[in-house]
Amino acid sequence: MFIAENEIEVRYAETDQMGVVYHANYLIWMELGRTKLINDLGFYYADMEADGILSPVMDIQASYKTPVRYGDKVKIKTWIEKYDGLRVVYGYEIVNGKNEVAATGHSSHVCVKKESFRPISIKRMYPEWHEAYEKNKKQDELV
Repeated sequence: MFIAENEIEVRYAETDQMGVVYHANYLIWMELGRTKLINDLGFYYADMEADGILSPVMDIQASYKTPVRYGDKVKIKTWIEKYDGLRVVYGYEIVNGKNEVAATGHSSHVCVKKESFRPISIKRMYPEWHEAYEKNKKQDELV
């Protein structure tokens, strides 16, 4: 399983009145993680959009473990949790500078045609992406 990592320094504008990162900013950080993962695998979401294909979020979940504050550095770890040729579930772990897990989450996506929002098969339309996702996704553990 491939894990993309990117580090960011928390900006003041990302915090709330309590001085803690506002919860919605974690979703933005997850998007940064997805973009980094896709780029690390050698692809660019903008190229897909130029083809008239979008990848909307179908479902997103975040669990907050410990607060992150202005000036902290966090590492966003992102991987392909599940992939079946049509749907992608990305996994996320946001770790603070003390290597403590600050948040975890996942988001589900389906690629669609921009004009109709009808789903497309990544496997058929983007065979290189499909191969990279199959090779780098989280493998089912044997019990």
